[in-house]
Amino acid sequence: MKKANENTNENTNENTPAHAKNPVDQAEVHAVFGTGGLGLSLAEVLSRQGKKVRLINRSGQLPSGCFNPEWEIVNADASNPKAAAEACKGAAVVYHCMGLPYSEWKEHMPGMMAGLIEGAAQADAKLIYGDNLYAYGPVSGKLHEELPYRPVGEKTEVRANVAKQLMEAHSSGKVRAAIGRGADFYGPLVAMASLGADVFRHAGTGKPVPLLGSPDHLHTYIYIKDFARGLAILGEQEAAIGQVWHIPSAETVTTRQLVELIGEEAGGSPMRYRVAGRGMVRFLSLFSSMMKELKEMLYLFEQPFIVDHSKFEHAFGAVVTPHREAVRETLRWIRA
Repeated sequence: MKKANENTNENTNENTPAHAKNPVDQAEVHAVFGTGGLGLSLAEVLSRQGKKVRLINRSGQLPSGCFNPEWEIVNADASNPKAAAEACKGAAVVYHCMGLPYSEWKEHMPGMMAGLIEGAAQADAKLIYGDNLYAYGPVSGKLHEELPYRPVGEKTEVRANVAKQLMEAHSSGKVRAAIGRGADFYGPLVAMASLGADVFRHAGTGKPVPLLGSPDHLHTYIYIKDFARGLAILGEQEAAIGQVWHIPSAETVTTRQLVELIGEEAGGSPMRYRVAGRGMVRFLSLFSSMMKELKEMLYLFEQPFIVDHSKFEHAFGAVVTPHREAVRETLRWIRA
C-alpha cells in the first residue's frame, strides 16, 4: 500500500474498479467508517479474519494502491443520519475510524457521532469507536480507563463530549457501543501524526526530524496495526460492550529512543532533530494555523505520557508488535 491521506473524508482514487461497489452478502458485513490509516488497517485485519468488509467515506473511492477486490466501497456523509443508516444496513458491527483536521473537530465531530449512533441503532449493530486519549487532559501518572475527563481546551473538550455522547446512547439502550482508545500511532498509511510519514522519510537522510516538547520523556506510541487489531477484538467480544478500553501497545520508551530506532533501521546519516518547545510553538502559531491548533495539545509532549492497557490485557490478552518490527514494516512501506 502507498501513502493515504489521514483526512479520511478526502481520499480519492478515480481508478477504483467499478466492481468494488458491488453489494456483498449483507448478513456478515463489518462496516468501517473512515479510510485513513486506522480504517484501512482495520479493514485488512477484518479481511484476514474472513469478515466481509464495507468501507465508507464521502467520496466512495480509496487512496491509490489500497484497493482490495473483496471490499465493498460506499460513499456516505456520516453526519447525515439517513445516509449513515443506509450505509450501515445489514452490518453486524460498525466501526468509527474517521479523522478530521483539528480545525473541523468542534463543528463536525458531534454530528458524525450522532449519524453513526443512528445508523448502527437502525441496523441493530454494535458501534465501536476508535478514539484517542485527549479527553483525559493532562494526567500525573499512568493513563487508565477510570480517569475523569478534564478538558483543557476546545479539542480536548470535543473529544470528551463525543465520548459521553456515545456512552449515553449506550446507557439509554439506543445502541450497543464500546470505545477503544489508542495512544499516538505510527505505521503504514499514517501520514499526519507526531511520528508520521515525514519522520520515517527523513530517517537516514541527514534532514532534521521535527519533534514537539521534550523528546526525552517516556511516551507511549502504538503501531497502527495493533490499534486496528484491538478494535476488531472489541467488535467480536460481547464483554467489551458498554466500556472504555485502552488498546495494548508495545513497550513505552522515550520519543528520542523510538526515533533513534527508526534511524538505526533506516541506516545512513545519524538522526538530527528540530525540537519545538512551547515558546517556539507559540511564535510559529502566529504564522501557521497548524501550530495554532497544536498549542492546546503540547502538554502531551511536555511530561511523561504512559498508557496503561492492563484492563484490556486481563480481559482479552495482548498481542503487540515490538517497536523494531513495526519500524521495519513502516520503512518498507515508505520505500515502496
